Amino acid sequence: MTPLHPMIVHVPLALAILMPLVTAATLAAWWLGWLPGRRVWLLALVLQGVLVGGTLAAIETGEDEEERVEAVVGESALEAHEEAADRFVIAAGVVFGLALLALALPREGLRKALAAATVAGTLVVALLGVNTGKAGGELVYAHGAASVYQRDGAPAPPDATAERGRGSEHEDDD
Repeated sequence: MTPLHPMIVHVPLALAILMPLVTAATLAAWWLGWLPGRRVWLLALVLQGVLVGGTLAAIETGEDEEERVEAVVGESALEAHEEAADRFVIAAGVVFGLALLALALPREGLRKALAAATVAGTLVVALLGVNTGKAGGELVYAHGAASVYQRDGAPAPPDATAERGRGSEHEDDD
């Protein structure tokens, strides 16, 4: 059985890295009058909403796998990843709220100030996302979390590129 969690987490992590660029670009287009402010900011709001929704989905799928993985990695490493994910989703939700206010409030100056705060907030969310991903990667690569998904406890099959690399070494010896 392939777990959903590793597939789901890539959406919010990728968006967390991209959102500082997206929000800064949309704010610049708004500020410079290249595009209508509310319309262009809607893009940032929707993508931040996808980030929050993806993070919530990742947390849910992670909780579904928790018992199985905890048997291999131990509780403390798993808790570190969970706590990082909690900080990540809370910060992403706060930034979503800022982005929503930047879209909804009536005064243009206040909307732009909140949009600028949103851009700053996306930097924090990106850092928290990287920390969450790092903690998850440690579960897999340092603590062996992926081993619970290998069939019959057998090691994973070797990578085909590694096999080709070994073959070419032997050919050079001839």
